[in-house]
Amino acid sequence: MAALTSGSARTMLSFTQGAAWAAIGLVLFLLYLPLVPPALFSVGLAEPGAGAATLHAYITMWANPILVSAMQTTGEIAAIVGVATPALALLAALAVRELRVPRLVMLLVLLPLFVPGVSMGLASAFFFRMLGIAPSLPTVALVQILWALPFATLVILTVMSTFDQVYLEAAYMTGANRLRAFVDIELPLIRRGIIGAALFSLILSFNETIRTSLVQGPLNTVQTYVWSTYKQIGLSETIYALMTLLILLTLALIACILIFSRPTRLS
Repeated sequence: MAALTSGSARTMLSFTQGAAWAAIGLVLFLLYLPLVPPALFSVGLAEPGAGAATLHAYITMWANPILVSAMQTTGEIAAIVGVATPALALLAALAVRELRVPRLVMLLVLLPLFVPGVSMGLASAFFFRMLGIAPSLPTVALVQILWALPFATLVILTVMSTFDQVYLEAAYMTGANRLRAFVDIELPLIRRGIIGAALFSLILSFNETIRTSLVQGPLNTVQTYVWSTYKQIGLSETIYALMTLLILLTLALIACILIFSRPTRLS
């Protein structure tokens, strides 16, 4: 009788787990389903009476000088954001850990998350105008760094929380100062988190539109190009192709984050 009851309990547990996984799968399917149509439209498979798939939209986009310039601008800004943001995030994470006012530091770092994007963009544009600073790559990058910094800081803080302080204490006992101990011991162990923060910053830079559009001036990024083109002429195969490439790029960067998020161990 006890064995029968135990078997029924296991069966019920398996059924409950299966139902839970099925529900999660359905939710994820519905969430990511809208990502599929742009890829189909970009190769002409979603149009009525469409024939074989074609990469015409992906090829012709490179003949558009405005779009190519926007891609170049996007890459340059992303490079600045990807390098500067994790460095600042590392300093912010160290300040949270070392200073006596960690809550104040966290509040200042996370503040851009609570300011509406339009307000942040307009305030930044007005501030640059007051200083007589013309829109440029650095001004756009600065706005994007402010947006990416909270996320990068949280990523690095999460990785630092797994670091065992015993290693630093051992370094101090051997005569190393705080800087030397950090560079030789802690930094190698949290470098994956720093790389993950850089990749996360790249994702946010590639996909940022609202704040960028308010401070870009004559510059164009891929996202602002897509948005302005959509508002003026609507959707097209080129826009679908751009959307698909951005989605694929984002997924590739997320995969890199997952790879680099594995903990580093001392050998």
